Amino acid sequence: MIYFNSQSIPELAGLNFSQRMEVIRTAADRLAAPTKITLNIIKLIILSTLFILIARAEGLAIPGYILLLVVVYPLITRPITFYLCRSQFATIRRQQFPEKQA
Repeated sequence: MIYFNSQSIPELAGLNFSQRMEVIRTAADRLAAPTKITLNIIKLIILSTLFILIARAEGLAIPGYILLLVVVYPLITRPITFYLCRSQFATIRRQQFPEKQA
């Protein structure tokens, strides 16, 4: 399942926003090195492609590409991050917030 929002992840149900982000950050930090490298390469490809488009744009296309960057970057990278970290969410949640079990 693809999740675009941390609220829809079942393993994080019942946590507030800052707690969900803490679990996600911890899970991302615990990813294996090759997985982290792959995720960062994906992010770099997205950013560099959009920045090249911005650099080559003229006139009103520049704000359009900037808006595209602001919308597309998290829309692509967040679900990938959630997918790669999902197997660790339940364990990290139990470790960090044992009193808030769903």
